[in-house]
Amino acid sequence: MIFAKQLTKSYKTKTEEVKALLSVDLNISKGEMFGVIGPDGAGKTSLFRILTTLLLADSGSATVNGLDVVKDYAKIRQQIGYMPGRFSLYQDLTVEENLQFFATIFNTTIEENYSLIKDIYEQIAPFKDRRAGQLSGGMKQKLALSCALIHRPVVLFLDEPTTGVDAVSRKEFWQMLKKLKNDGLTILVSTPYMDEAEQCDRIALIQEGKILMNNTPEKARASFTEPLFAIRSDNMYKLLHDLRDVNLVNAAHIFGEYIHISSPFINQETIVEELKLKGHNQIQLIQIDPSIEDVFIKLLTHLESHEQISE
Repeated sequence: MIFAKQLTKSYKTKTEEVKALLSVDLNISKGEMFGVIGPDGAGKTSLFRILTTLLLADSGSATVNGLDVVKDYAKIRQQIGYMPGRFSLYQDLTVEENLQFFATIFNTTIEENYSLIKDIYEQIAPFKDRRAGQLSGGMKQKLALSCALIHRPVVLFLDEPTTGVDAVSRKEFWQMLKKLKNDGLTILVSTPYMDEAEQCDRIALIQEGKILMNNTPEKARASFTEPLFAIRSDNMYKLLHDLRDVNLVNAAHIFGEYIHISSPFINQETIVEELKLKGHNQIQLIQIDPSIEDVFIKLLTHLESHEQISE
């Protein structure tokens, strides 16, 4: 359904050349919900703009539903729905006017494809006469999704659709995507939120234009083979520095109220005693299962260490 081979893209500034994508390969099947996961500046938007025919790659090739993104750009635009990261609808038009406008562009009507957006649109229908610019963040996202679906696309591209949206709206949005996926729609979604990776069939972890991993969330977590622990004490700032000085752990990173530490061989009693000698009290140390964020940080650490060695 979506195929990319060796996609490369750079942007030139007055002082340097910024590499946005470095030989990116993707192969996404029909009916799959595929997530591109990475922080801001990782290359997600450049990738999406190339696949939606809005940007030309420097090299490489890509097809969407068997159509080339360069040669067949006009046909692709009729077959895809695209929701960019920034709210891009007409803010002076009402909810209903925006939907009618996009339906007209694709030579269809709201009535013809209403069954596809019914569950989504019913949530914003009470505000159909309100200008789009006056909607809340969650309502804007639902309107944008409705407009992206009104022409019944075969592939849906969503670039960071839940950024800046409250937790409840994020949950509702992913529930809507799951229903669309179950109805047979192919969905490519990007997000900087590592926890949202669990909602996807497969994920690609991306950083500085490089795909670090392409797998299912389950297999991605399973790739983290070292024992992983969460630890805290009465002085978290000092704890982080002390843990990094201790030769008993390979890595130590802050995760909310805890610090995650990993190493092939961790002796819990030895670490606790070592930290007590350094003045720590109220120490809590528990073994945990790795998250996608743990996997991403581990991959990123390996990438940085290899780059340092090559330099």
